Amino acid sequence: MARKFNRSEKLVIASHNQGKVREIRALLEPLHIEVIGASELDLEEPEETGQTFIENAELKASLAAKTANLPALSDDSGFAVLALGGAPGIYSARWAGPDKDFSHAMERVSTALLASGSTNRSCEFICALTLAWPDGHCESFEGRISGEVSWPPRGDRGFGYDAIFTPLGHSQTFGEMDPAEKHAMSHRAIAFNQLLEACFTP
Repeated sequence: MARKFNRSEKLVIASHNQGKVREIRALLEPLHIEVIGASELDLEEPEETGQTFIENAELKASLAAKTANLPALSDDSGFAVLALGGAPGIYSARWAGPDKDFSHAMERVSTALLASGSTNRSCEFICALTLAWPDGHCESFEGRISGEVSWPPRGDRGFGYDAIFTPLGHSQTFGEMDPAEKHAMSHRAIAFNQLLEACFTP
């Protein structure tokens, strides 16, 4: 059985990506938990040396929990394109370069797809969430949503690769969607619902 979160405790969001922090805050808001961003505590950003999204999420959450001496929630997520063998995958942030320029990262995806010669535009967003405690215990969950690569990018309401991701059955990209509509179906929401049921439901 999963360990339950004590709602009287503060929760650290172990991310320096403000887009992710905003989305996770929005998901946690109905729980009335006091949330603190990693940047507010000047927590260091560890090197992501894991080979999977879950390994990286556990690495980040564990370090934040031990450093802050508080439970910490970490997200490791990325964009995987089938015709590129799942790239950029766990390297999604690195494709954006040191300046975190995701317009450059999206251009790289488009260029790589053209170079591949494939007409397959299938892709997915993947999110691993880890809740870690200062004693080292972790609970991890993974959500996925499938879609197609759209080009050129459309919409400026999201972040990361949202402007080139159109979920299956929809005509708008995540970058065009109302944030509430995106939050209801996203990879992060799917993983979060698993986390909620396991660790936050009495």
